[in-house]
Amino acid sequence: MKKCLLLAALCCVALPAAALDPLGVYKVRPPEGCVEKDVTAEEMGLEDLIQVSLCTNPSLAAEYMGVKASEAGLGTSRAEYLPSVTISGTGNIAGERPEGGDYTQAEPYSAKAEASWLLFDFGGRGSRISRTRAYLDAANFGYNASLQNLVLSVQTAYLNLLAADESLLSSKASLDTYKQSYDEAQKRYKLGMVSLSDNLQAKTRYEQALLAVVQHENQVKQFSGNLAVLLNLSPDTPIKLAKPTFDDKFIQIESDNVQDMMKTALAERPELRAQESNTQAQKANLTVAKTRMLPTIRANASAAYNDNWKYSSPYGIENAAGLSISMPLFSGFSNMYQTAQASYQYKQSQNQTENLKRQIENEVWSAYQNYKTAFRSYEISQTVLESAEENERVAFRYYEVGKGDIINLLTAVAQLADARQNKITAFYSLLLSKANLYKSIGKY
Repeated sequence: MKKCLLLAALCCVALPAAALDPLGVYKVRPPEGCVEKDVTAEEMGLEDLIQVSLCTNPSLAAEYMGVKASEAGLGTSRAEYLPSVTISGTGNIAGERPEGGDYTQAEPYSAKAEASWLLFDFGGRGSRISRTRAYLDAANFGYNASLQNLVLSVQTAYLNLLAADESLLSSKASLDTYKQSYDEAQKRYKLGMVSLSDNLQAKTRYEQALLAVVQHENQVKQFSGNLAVLLNLSPDTPIKLAKPTFDDKFIQIESDNVQDMMKTALAERPELRAQESNTQAQKANLTVAKTRMLPTIRANASAAYNDNWKYSSPYGIENAAGLSISMPLFSGFSNMYQTAQASYQYKQSQNQTENLKRQIENEVWSAYQNYKTAFRSYEISQTVLESAEENERVAFRYYEVGKGDIINLLTAVAQLADARQNKITAFYSLLLSKANLYKSIGKY
């Protein structure tokens, strides 16, 4: 029987702390549904990238561990409702022989068990648990906020990489157009139809376009590295992106009522909920400070066994039980100042909550205006690109038949290159502004 009890005790010690939850505090679970995909071999869509990042990002994992630590802290607070029991024992041989007297030996073995149970403290224990519960809620909402920030970061990196890829393709298309203009200028120069200046200007623009290709290649590498790091991968990890099919749902929002958006943000933003939980914690902390000046009542019990095998009475047993009342009378005014400090901190947190509400409303308002502007810019960029394409075609035909000069042609090609890039920038800026608007509301 003793061996079984010893084995059970060792198992309890060996098990991780999180495996035992007698007070039922561990509620938050890690992200589920992690995708088993080889990022370097398979094409990854936005949802896949987000799921991988939620399961691998070390920053988010650290936030999750903070939530679990807060849950354990709640368990520590709830334990105050249970009695505390301690067992102590000694084993020694000690004796003394006074001058002219006989040798006496103290009890060589003793064991003692003591139990103490807090019965009543005028709400201090309940307030301490409420405070810990509020801090746990704040940590949980903070984790949700970090999760939303990570989703936005992955979405931003994903869209930036797509934009960089398209910008690279656009710059290569512009390079081909400049090459066509350069080839035509060279042909006409060799035939003596244009001056050397035309040939040199066309060559200069062509080389500038080549430089733009190199710069866009660097952008692709930079944004690819940013995305890889968010997935907890080395920045030199190649990532294959699944080319999405964009339609109206990608650029349009569900509702166009900014007032409703601000109301939704005040109800959904985890940062605000976390701040409100911190305010509740400060309120509970004020109650805790007040109860420090009030008495506490405890139930106490003890049992002791003393073994003295060399005497006629080889052992003795002692028992005791009772109530104890403790009343703080004077603590150097520390309780008074602690209560005042808790009161000021509670009021400070209330003001911080109100300030955060206004900030969130302003974030929604600004994000909404940015989205509307980006939407209009995208519409205009489409019209500009159509005009630039037609202008370039006309300018090239005129130059080809000798009715236009190289300046007009190169200007038209430059306008077309700018129009292509502006459309790409406007489109992905629109998607990013939509993502930021949804984040400001508190949505994924």
